[in-house]
Amino acid sequence: MTRAHTTDVTDPTARIETLDILRGLALFGMIIVHFHQRFRANPPTSDGWPGEWLVGWIVWWGLEEKAAAIFAFLFGVGFAILLRRASAAGRPLAVPYLRRLVVLAAAGVVVEALTSFAILVHLALWGVPLLFVRKWSTGLLLVLVMVSALAEPLFNLGRALHDVLDPTTLATAQEGARSSAAQAHTYTAEVMQRLSRMQSRYLSWRTLIPGVTFTLFLLGLLAVRHGVLDTPRRHVRLIVSAMILGFICWLAFWLVLPRMPDAWYNWSEHAWPIRYGMGLVANHWLAFTYVGTVILLLAFRPEWTARLDAFGVAGRMAFTNYVLQAAAVYYLSSQFGLGTRLRPYNYVLGAVLLFSLLVLFSRLWLSRFRYGPLEWAWRGLTYLELPRARTFRPAAGQVRAAD
Repeated sequence: MTRAHTTDVTDPTARIETLDILRGLALFGMIIVHFHQRFRANPPTSDGWPGEWLVGWIVWWGLEEKAAAIFAFLFGVGFAILLRRASAAGRPLAVPYLRRLVVLAAAGVVVEALTSFAILVHLALWGVPLLFVRKWSTGLLLVLVMVSALAEPLFNLGRALHDVLDPTTLATAQEGARSSAAQAHTYTAEVMQRLSRMQSRYLSWRTLIPGVTFTLFLLGLLAVRHGVLDTPRRHVRLIVSAMILGFICWLAFWLVLPRMPDAWYNWSEHAWPIRYGMGLVANHWLAFTYVGTVILLLAFRPEWTARLDAFGVAGRMAFTNYVLQAAAVYYLSSQFGLGTRLRPYNYVLGAVLLFSLLVLFSRLWLSRFRYGPLEWAWRGLTYLELPRARTFRPAAGQVRAAD
């Protein structure tokens, strides 16, 4: 597979370096969020460095939900590129693609059971309908985007109305939630508890309600279909419009929606979608401002590709690195591991250190191998054949062939 220049991609088999850099940046953002969520001293001690409160504020306003949204959007882009390449090459499409999702879901179950990080299963589940809508017209897909964004909020509003009409159902649900929240005293008990919750959650019909993940997948599919990532210079107006819309939604979410009268949404615990913009005026749409900024930067200033190489290296092994960071964060922060608690400046430094170690590991691994270890296994199980693992090292005077 050839490596593509970041401004225009004319070869459909070329690797788009911008995507690797975006994956690496999203991974870095998620690690900072995870450190903020898992390592934060609660309640914090009074003595500390000035301005520490800003760290949590920046993570909360600037990274939480946005980094995960970028990750989900890029998974949608990656799946769409996989479908496009298979179609262009005339290769069988449905079976390898579904097999790829099954492998991802199986890995996600293991990761969630052992570490409580749950995003991989959700990505795998909502990758399935992407296969069946890939040939829909752009207009129909945009309608589906709206339906997907509104589905969960409308479902919860329906539950809110039901609670008002039948309060006994709400009391029973609250009691069930309290009884299932018992804390495990051993790691084995905690894993079994998670597996039980996963069974209830993923086998429930509510899993079929689309939401943010599928919405982002569809937008990723549309971005690939219209060449936004292949030829960004031709789509500057569209990219800038998405950036502005994402920023306006984010600003409205934090500055306008909180001024809404409480009576509009506090009549039921399930009426929260009214307060949070009904899935349309959403906090996580700022992700498109971040994505657009990186795409345009690399399109018009290609020298930044080399400057952001560390993120690109980590992004090439995003699957492996995500699982590694999940294991590391859980062990370092869990009551069954080291139980570490850090002040804000320190957990930011810890996040930077962990990401730097992942970059170093990725660089060393990719200097010898074509794929990350989990990427290699994932590809092999997808196509039921082991891909060539090692990089090609030409002898002296030998010209390296295109990968």
